[in-house]
Amino acid sequence: MITMKKGLIKWFSGMTIGALLLTTAGCGGGAAPTANSGSQGGEAAKIGVISYLTGGGAAYGQAIKEGLDLAKEEINAQGKVKVDLIYEDSRGDKTEAINAINKLINKDNVVGIIGPTLSGEMFAAGPIADQAGVPIMGTSTTAEGIPALGNFVFRNALPEFLAVPQAVEKAISTYNLKKVAVMYSNNNDWAVSGYKTIESTLKKNGIEIVATETFADKDTDYSAQLTKIASLKPDAVMVSSLYQEASLVLKKAREIGITVPFVGTNGFNSPELIKIAGPAADGAIVASPWFPGKQDEKVQKFIADYKAKYNNKVPDQFAAQAYDALYIYASALEQAGSTTDRQKLRDSIAAIKGFQGVTGKFAFDEKREPVMSATVLIIKDGQFTELK
Repeated sequence: MITMKKGLIKWFSGMTIGALLLTTAGCGGGAAPTANSGSQGGEAAKIGVISYLTGGGAAYGQAIKEGLDLAKEEINAQGKVKVDLIYEDSRGDKTEAINAINKLINKDNVVGIIGPTLSGEMFAAGPIADQAGVPIMGTSTTAEGIPALGNFVFRNALPEFLAVPQAVEKAISTYNLKKVAVMYSNNNDWAVSGYKTIESTLKKNGIEIVATETFADKDTDYSAQLTKIASLKPDAVMVSSLYQEASLVLKKAREIGITVPFVGTNGFNSPELIKIAGPAADGAIVASPWFPGKQDEKVQKFIADYKAKYNNKVPDQFAAQAYDALYIYASALEQAGSTTDRQKLRDSIAAIKGFQGVTGKFAFDEKREPVMSATVLIIKDGQFTELK
């Protein structure tokens, strides 16, 4: 189990590296171009994107890129504002995320940033953007404490401390759970945060935790943990991890005869979980602000346009939240009246209220946290469907 002390050391290390890199990037500190260049002549706003595009979690980053690219096409066609996206691949690595953010701020002079993909990357990169006065918005960063990194740090991803309890409590009531086992990746900041939320929710509801088992990102053998869990006969298993590890956990669990429901954190939301785990994914439960089965005109149009652009592929939560994020930026840019003024953009983002996106009605609270609702989903026959 990771200790709070260890987590703090990792966080401060990321901030220290970021501060050093920012210092060496030049005394300009990422200062924005003069605000009076504004949007004169239809100049496109340069938005930097830090995404996990290669490596074990690349499906998240690819979905984010697809959502952003579709939104960019639509926004530019509408003509109210124009945006240009500058992508940097973080590879799921904090150091790469730090390098990327310094390049985007100091070389590319972006007005705002979307990403990084992982919460651990945001803990490293977010303070750099805040120090430079550049708005940064996570579309998939759900660990506790993200907006607290600074006044320029936002997210439109529903945090685990709001989403996970809904999934856990729905599973408790649906399956009359009395005792459960918990598993989590102990070298992933986001997964540790999710585990803590699972644990506190179970304790709040008087559920016995019969085992707490850990593993690491990129592990492939979960036999020891699951054999122990099987012997304890829990009513459910709750897992905080990314899709790659979660899918292997599910496959091994079903292989050794664990048939109880699995409740996951945000990592369960990727269709890659179903692709890798196959039938073993059935019965997995997760809460998400995105539900493609929602009978809403905006949702169904987005799905149709996405499928048309990406070879009949159905958008997942990460594509949907990225799509909404760029529209939030476009709305804020229009209100700011400038494509280059970072402070005006930040203030306009903070003022967003009543935004209607494909993930539902959205606003930022005073702490720059998203105000939105979630749907508890279960995988049945290889499809996400609402758990009723």
